[in-house]
Amino acid sequence: MNRETTRIPPEAIARQREFCEKIAERSAARSTQPLAFVDTYGCQQNEADSERLRGYLDAMGYAFTSQEAQADVIVINTCAIREHAEQRVLGNVGALVHTKRQKPGQIICVCGCMAQEPHVAEKIKQSYRQVDLVFGPHALWRFPELLYRLLTRRGRVFDLADEPGSIAEGIPLVRQRGVKAWVSIMYGCNNFCSYCIVPYVRGRERSRRPEAVLAEIRELAEAGYKDITLLGQNVNSYGKDLDDGADFAGLLQAAGEIPGDFLLRFMTSHPKDASQRLFETMAACPKAAPHFHLPFQSGSTRVLEAMNRRYTRERYLEQVAALRALIPDIVLTSDVIVGFPGETAAEFEETLQLVEQVRFDALFTFLFSPRVGTPAASLPDPMPKEEKAANFQRLVALQDKISEERHAAYLGKTLRCLVDGSDEKGLTARTPGNRLVRLTGGPELIGQFRELTITGSNKWSLTGTLA
Repeated sequence: MNRETTRIPPEAIARQREFCEKIAERSAARSTQPLAFVDTYGCQQNEADSERLRGYLDAMGYAFTSQEAQADVIVINTCAIREHAEQRVLGNVGALVHTKRQKPGQIICVCGCMAQEPHVAEKIKQSYRQVDLVFGPHALWRFPELLYRLLTRRGRVFDLADEPGSIAEGIPLVRQRGVKAWVSIMYGCNNFCSYCIVPYVRGRERSRRPEAVLAEIRELAEAGYKDITLLGQNVNSYGKDLDDGADFAGLLQAAGEIPGDFLLRFMTSHPKDASQRLFETMAACPKAAPHFHLPFQSGSTRVLEAMNRRYTRERYLEQVAALRALIPDIVLTSDVIVGFPGETAAEFEETLQLVEQVRFDALFTFLFSPRVGTPAASLPDPMPKEEKAANFQRLVALQDKISEERHAAYLGKTLRCLVDGSDEKGLTARTPGNRLVRLTGGPELIGQFRELTITGSNKWSLTGTLA
């Protein structure tokens, strides 16, 4: 893998805008405005990437639709983190053969992490002939050029070179409507956890310049966004590749000094790099939401070593204690993998014990999913699937109980919450610690911070009324 980082010069982005203008001329010459559909799988980083894809498409003269059958261009932005996600994407791509049959000029693009995996790209090339364009995360900044090539020449386009990964500023954005926004502060990952495909498909860590990140946050605050999340595969590594001494704690502090009434969140953090300085910065920053997502993955030090996580069970518990000492009301969430190859029954019990000890507010739980190309995919794995499934259910049941108890502790409290949207059950809001609150009220409340008294709870959410 090429480990160098490149910063795309402004003239190269200007060149992409020229391709946008050429495609926009073609769009304007049509009797009706062409439509695009962008379908996103996976993490918030993929959501942020899709905002750039939409920005380019908007500059090309496309309007947007939520119906594949109506779209002239379909872009599927994929995730490679789990086998289930891969199969789901391929199933949906396969179904698009019907929309293309009804609309022969339709262009289907597959991009993102999954597209960067060689075996997946080859499968698409051989078995999914309806797909016209395939490109990985490294080529996203050249999307207009790739689409223009597809529109003006015969044949399919596959752009999957092992590029070093880059920083490209100035790509247009079309953000999702609402009060929440994502800001990518860095890309790639240097950690090479033995089960994870991300470093192989997103490249090495590379940080945006602090001034570019802060300018984007300032624009969002001025535009009225109330909940801004800073994104990176490991935000705690931010700045290590820069030459100006920048680090994540400093960036968070500077972001917190930007005028406006908004909350700052971030994800994801790696325990090996979560520092006391960051904890202290959070405690001192009124805009920093009291929520920390700190994946522990396993309660066994032996398994953590096999995962190449580079911290111990004891170190993780020390970090939790330090964080809670500084921010007593901190909401803690985490990730955990059940059934990593070689995990014993006793080691799984260590995971349960850690969950009991820490009492997370919520967990994202996963059964181990082998990814082609990672070291863990070839490890011996003697535990039967049935035992892994039973362990998984025990973990889920334990966390459900803890979540229900922790949510019940909110009853009677009044919290300043952000009313962020609605669904079929009514309005939704978020506590500062990102707990879901359901309430009744009119749509004029959406986008407002309001004092809510918590009147009900269950393991998934809270219920509140306007105080």
